[in-house]
Amino acid sequence: MFDLSFPALSTPFPADVMPVVAHSTFDPALPFSLTLPDCNPAAAMSGEARPRIIGHFTALAEAMRGAIKMAEELEPDAAPRMLAILDRDERLVLAGAAANGAVARCAPVMTATEARGVGMEASQLRAQARRAADWLESDLATRLRQRADLLEARLVDPLWRAFATRALQIAA
Repeated sequence: MFDLSFPALSTPFPADVMPVVAHSTFDPALPFSLTLPDCNPAAAMSGEARPRIIGHFTALAEAMRGAIKMAEELEPDAAPRMLAILDRDERLVLAGAAANGAVARCAPVMTATEARGVGMEASQLRAQARRAADWLESDLATRLRQRADLLEARLVDPLWRAFATRALQIAA
């Protein structure tokens, strides 16, 4: 796993400005979608948070290139943004943090046991973040939540684990 410290943003992009990703379309019939998380706290607490779709792609490789293109369009000193590639059934295929013209992909878990461990660690980090927020340590709470986000980005759907791992090997 990698360690990124990135400041929390209320929204990754202003609500009226969506990044333009080359070779993407908004055709929901295509199998892969590149998404940003919904950072609206009210939506998250109500369970209605839905990822913001940046574009749809015909192949995983195209979606990965779209994520890199988006990272290249970010300001050089902009905070990293979590990106996820979902399939048409909204299963997580691949995720990572975009910054400085590149995307740091999170290595997918390979087993159910590893997934449980990652899930437990992310849950513990979120509990620590809540305690840190209660102690008015907002910077620490933000870093802990971001670390939990990075861990949860490894929780690729079991259907896609081997495929995503191989795609990352080829891309490297």
